[in-house]
Amino acid sequence: MKNRVIWLYVIVTTVLILAILWSLLSGSISITFWEIATQLFSSGNENVAIIRDLRLPRIILALFAGAALSVSGLLLQAVLKNPLADAGVIGISAGAQLFVLSLLTFSPQMYNWSPVAAFIGGSIACVLVFLFSIRSGLNPLYLIIIGVAVNAVFTGLGDLVSGIGAQVSSQASGSAIGFGMKKWSDVSMLVGYGGLGLLLSFFLAKRCNLLALTDDVLVGLGAPIARIRIMIAAVAVLLAAIATAVVGVIAFVGLLVPHMARSLLKTADHRILLPFSMLLGGLLLIIADTLGRIMFEQVEIPAAIIMLIIGGPFLILLMWRNKVIR
Repeated sequence: MKNRVIWLYVIVTTVLILAILWSLLSGSISITFWEIATQLFSSGNENVAIIRDLRLPRIILALFAGAALSVSGLLLQAVLKNPLADAGVIGISAGAQLFVLSLLTFSPQMYNWSPVAAFIGGSIACVLVFLFSIRSGLNPLYLIIIGVAVNAVFTGLGDLVSGIGAQVSSQASGSAIGFGMKKWSDVSMLVGYGGLGLLLSFFLAKRCNLLALTDDVLVGLGAPIARIRIMIAAVAVLLAAIATAVVGVIAFVGLLVPHMARSLLKTADHRILLPFSMLLGGLLLIIADTLGRIMFEQVEIPAAIIMLIIGGPFLILLMWRNKVIR
């Protein structure tokens, strides 16, 4: 078991490094790794400058967004005890985006406050889904149905907010276009807030393991169930919200990656699953973004669309395997 985990970590880390190099060297600009390594911080080579200012930021964003969304999904599945939970599926990402769009449409000068707006919007969506689902005992099917409904409402309101103004600010537009045309300031925002959320998640890994027990057992152990759930949910919302604030809504990453991690590692221990999900999520989004960028010469396919194409069938498969549908 231990050797298996170590080998899987080594393999995924190696593939992640190779994927970063592949993404860095792939595109319309032909450049060698040696040129990048020796001239990355110089201003004499225009191609290297383009790599540094355009391609490298989106790779870092894909890495951290993938890690944040994956861990968010893992935490949500633990706190809701639902294998189908994901920020993009149950409306948290849509709620975050609505509040970011509202802030940047009406107060574009407050761009630096977009993580706060995203967290508030994501939290409201999470509370709504929880309140409407709790009467059904957080039944997986009801959770998905209510989540889809909340997601639709917040998405519709987001489109409405975007259409109210004759001219939507460039920042508001940029929050929904994925990894393209991002700046180093966007990287700083995601790495800063996302890094904080990922760090906090490590301290919650043992508590996630506790939630696998029944509530009666937890009460008998004297565990503060409500406080544990609120802490884990808050970090999950923070991670999904900051990713959404910077790169827009990307669904199914938090659904796919935790299940892939459990299948590969053959464990339910969140202390092992959490860092592995970070690596796997970053790898998945880097591959999705790079494929979308290089598949067609004149057209770029957003990573969010690629994840929808992959994630939709995967959600149906999960619902079938968990006997939610037959």
